[in-house]
Order: sequence, then C-alpha cells, then structure tokens
Amino acid sequence: MALNLRGRSYLNIADFSQREMLYLLDLARDLKRAKYSRSEKKALNDKNICLIFEKTSTRTRCAFEVAAHDQGAHITYLDPSGSQIGHKESMKDTARVLGRMFDAIEFRGSGQDMVQQLSDYSGVPVYNGLTDDWHPTQMLADMLTMVENSDKPRSQIAYAYLGDARNNMGNSLLLLGAMMGMDVRMIAPKDNQNEPEIIKMAEEWAEQTGARITITDDVNAVEGVDFIHTDVWVSMGEPAEVWEERIKLLKPYQVNMDLIKKAKNKQVKFMHCLPAFHNTETKVGASIAEKFGITELEVTEEVFESPMNIAFEQAENRMHTIKAILVATLGA
Repeated sequence: MALNLRGRSYLNIADFSQREMLYLLDLARDLKRAKYSRSEKKALNDKNICLIFEKTSTRTRCAFEVAAHDQGAHITYLDPSGSQIGHKESMKDTARVLGRMFDAIEFRGSGQDMVQQLSDYSGVPVYNGLTDDWHPTQMLADMLTMVENSDKPRSQIAYAYLGDARNNMGNSLLLLGAMMGMDVRMIAPKDNQNEPEIIKMAEEWAEQTGARITITDDVNAVEGVDFIHTDVWVSMGEPAEVWEERIKLLKPYQVNMDLIKKAKNKQVKFMHCLPAFHNTETKVGASIAEKFGITELEVTEEVFESPMNIAFEQAENRMHTIKAILVATLGA
C-alpha cells in the first residue's frame, strides 16, 4: 500500500484516515529496519524544518532532530526565548514568515489554536508535537509499539488507559483505538473522564471500524487487556492544592502489581509516554514525596522496572514514526 500524503499537516489524530495511518505504520517499520540494517536512503536532502517548542521536551525534540538528520534535513530549534512569537509577533504573522523559509514546521505548546494557525497561514506541512488537547505523533508510536508486541490482529488488541482521561493522552488514546477498530478502555474517576464531544468523536469512528469502547471508573475493567497505559497525574506548574487533590483522587488508579493482576493476562505490557514519576530520583519526585508523603505516583517502581515495561521501546518508536511522517509529507 502506498499513498500520497505530500504536503499534509498532522495536527489531530483524525487528520489521517485509518488507511493513511496504516500506511504510515508500514512506512515506519520499513524505515526502522533500514536504520538497523544501515541501508537507509535519504529522502529529505536539503529540506529545512523548524521546531517550535513552547513546552520543553526530551523525546519529541530528539525524535524530530534525529529523524530529520537521518533523512538529510536541516533543523532550526526555537524555544520560548528564541523567537518573538506571542511577544512582538502573532502566531499568524510568524506562520507567514516561517512558511517562506522552511519546508515544514513542528509545534509543541499549549493551545491547539496555535498549531492550527501555523497550518492555516504558513503554507507548509505543520506537525503537532503536543498540545493540551492532542498528542498525535505519540499515537503512531504507541500503535507501532502495540503491534510489535502482540501476536494478535490489530482489531483484536485490547488496551486500557488509567488516570486522568481529560488530557491530550486520554483524548488521543481513545480516538486511536476507535479509529483502529480496537478494544479501548478508558478507566478514570467520573469527573476525569473524556469530555462528551471527544467521546462522540470516538463513537462515530467506532461505528465505522467496529471498535469496542468502554468508559468507566471501575479498575476491574482492565481484565483481559494486552496493554495498560497511563500518564502523569498533574501537569507541571499547577498549584500544590491541585496536586494534593489529584493524588487523592487518582491513587486508586495507580498502575501497581495488584492492578496488573486484575488484567489476568501474563503477557500484559505497561506503556507510558514519559516522563514517569515512579520514584524519588528526580527533583519533582523528591518534592512530591516531601510535600505529600508519596514516593510513587501513576506507576510503581516495581511495575516500571519490570520486564512488562515497554515504555522505552515506545520512546524509540517516536523517532521511527516521526520519520515516517516527515518522509511521507515532505519526501521527493
């Protein structure tokens, strides 16, 4: 299967059809094999890509930079202090400038409206590296990781997400499963479940693909899943009272060995987009322990350091899937 995605942006997971997503996954596998076998061919020679990061990043930035380098493209990195965006120049005006200099633009920040403006006014492909609403490039990596770690046909794979489902990962994982015809289970307190409009989008996709969608506050819904996903409970910068409230609310949804046993699947795997708060070896982890008396948040050290954790394969696959997006949308 080969599709022409040249010139396309990727702002929301629903920007590509199921068929187009499957094509990108096939391409990512081919590019991954080529990198491992040292037979990779450069499809992006002399292309210029601008990376705009309003929010800091390890995996997204490194994945874009290495993917672009492997394919022969050049990168310009802009952090919040490296441009006039939002200070002396609007995103609309910035888009019209950058579109004349670059072949593509990546944006990572808070507002979905910002990445949309970049796409509307730049005239070049724009990629959403993460906003408050969506994390589409992560979804291709997650899908590739699940397919690589399961012997089941795609439509028979079941996965659960536990924690706060109202964020970009919760929204994206729900829609991913719906688009791909999978068994997806969103497990969160009632007040932290996906917003109605997101659920409606997923249900409309499920009608087309045969996906099975479960939205519940019952952790026993993990029974039979092949993969268990989670994410951080609180975003950096939120006040201490939010941390305290969220920790109390989400503690029953922590991925620990008791919860793993509820899956009743000896082959179940753990996934996380990272970073994860599973010990006190970071400044944030130590601060949480000091303030709230808890040393592990969304996942325990026991689970995180076990063979069931495939989060680092997942992280590597960011590079291969982002490379596939770049090649498909920018390649000659």
